Amino acid sequence: MALILNVETATKNCSVALSKDGKTLAIREIAEQNFSHAEKLHIFIEELFAESHLKLQDLSAIAVSQGPGSYTGLRIGVSAAKGLCYALSIPLIAVDTLEILARKINISNGIILPMIDARRLEVYSAFFDSNYAKIRETKAEIIDENSFQEETEILHLIGDGAMKFKEILTDEKFKYYPEIQFPSAAEMSLISFQKFQNNQFEDVAYFEPFYLKDFVLITKK
Repeated sequence: MALILNVETATKNCSVALSKDGKTLAIREIAEQNFSHAEKLHIFIEELFAESHLKLQDLSAIAVSQGPGSYTGLRIGVSAAKGLCYALSIPLIAVDTLEILARKINISNGIILPMIDARRLEVYSAFFDSNYAKIRETKAEIIDENSFQEETEILHLIGDGAMKFKEILTDEKFKYYPEIQFPSAAEMSLISFQKFQNNQFEDVAYFEPFYLKDFVLITKK
């Protein structure tokens, strides 16, 4: 049996799920305009174990969303995951944030294009096929009316970055799903279990989130 704690904090959604052999047992999450990850994350973890009548010592591994996404959100999630892995002497699993988001939709044809808002007209994005295999690398890209013109397949745009461009990307090949805004730890359950089975673990001491861009501190004048 593989009991895994899945932590997703790369966006406004603070999400934690407890899974057993790839199936989600319980989940806690909240998406707020002001990031509340530092206040909510450990409370959610405690609530999950209380609800499931399990203990931290029962865990086989901890999985964390690795990015790209919010610098602060990723730091909080990864720090918590690494701390628990150290304390419990269990392995750490890293999961691509854009794949987590992509798995919130099922398609029969076309390309899944998850977009995480990176402020202004920029997003973090990648291409996934209907089996969630990544078919274009992750990029931080500025979107304009000429973006993706070379693509002939249907593009299924999801995530909080996608709706910013509904008035710009108007071709019929662009399909929007406004109800799908953020990645969730629920979609991590199967991925983390498969990685656990294949011993795809990270070095707890040296693992760092995938920021994609350098952190820029903006101060008021």
